[in-house]
Amino acid sequence: MTELSQPTMLSEHACFGGVQRFYQHASSAIGLPMRFAVYLPPGAADGAMAGKLPVLFYLAGLTCTEETFMIKAGAQRMAAELGLTLVAPDTSPRGAGAAGETDSWDFGAGAGFYLDATREPFARNYRMESYILELRELVLASLPADPQRLGIFGHSMGGHGALTLALRHPGLFRSVSAFAPIAAPMRCPWGQKAFSGYLGADQAAWRAHDASELMKEAGRPVFPQGILIDQGLADKFLAEQLYPETFEDACRAAGQPLELRRHAGYDHGYYFISTFMEDHLRFHRRNLD
Repeated sequence: MTELSQPTMLSEHACFGGVQRFYQHASSAIGLPMRFAVYLPPGAADGAMAGKLPVLFYLAGLTCTEETFMIKAGAQRMAAELGLTLVAPDTSPRGAGAAGETDSWDFGAGAGFYLDATREPFARNYRMESYILELRELVLASLPADPQRLGIFGHSMGGHGALTLALRHPGLFRSVSAFAPIAAPMRCPWGQKAFSGYLGADQAAWRAHDASELMKEAGRPVFPQGILIDQGLADKFLAEQLYPETFEDACRAAGQPLELRRHAGYDHGYYFISTFMEDHLRFHRRNLD
């Protein structure tokens, strides 16, 4: 394991009796400075809470940063009540200077897709899978975090990331959920664009980062306590980009317990996410006990 750099705290804000912090550190996985956000529940920052805490990592969607979830999701109030630490990384490297990284909103900057690129000019810095694993180690080394009680969830591209990282690295995360995930990226324009640009034409490499294909390959329950997914039925991306039914079919065939909740009237945004945030935090807290 590469030596971890000490994070620098950029700001701290009192929030529901705990603290909201924003950090920057030199990432060995990315080769550039990276930012992440942490919410510590009451007592965690000053050591008043005994023992190590469960930690929930949130992966955000296209165009988002480390701030988006902490500002928009309304998660801190319930995290304070449940004694959960929340960690939210950025969604891509910043300032890599790769040709084409700012040409479109759904590829490159703000759109790292939580995988390690193998295709130039992105292979050097766009290594978001390795980065999330590095951040996991950094959190365990620098916060009162229990390595046996780590969960992961996310939204859209981040839902894809949460599902694929949990399935690709069994044992690192005990609990997983998602909001409107890109559940079968090999089938959709967002996924095809990202996979082509980051991984090239090799379909085997694509399958290794597709949650539905990973579940098919597993062929067994990976998370016996279940997976929770919420999906809005007024989501304009549902038909063309998300394919939750494909992941549902894969889970059914593998015997993987899945609660896929479909909600009339809800779209793809943070009004939807904030509505069901408490359910997800309680789901993870139960699984991390």
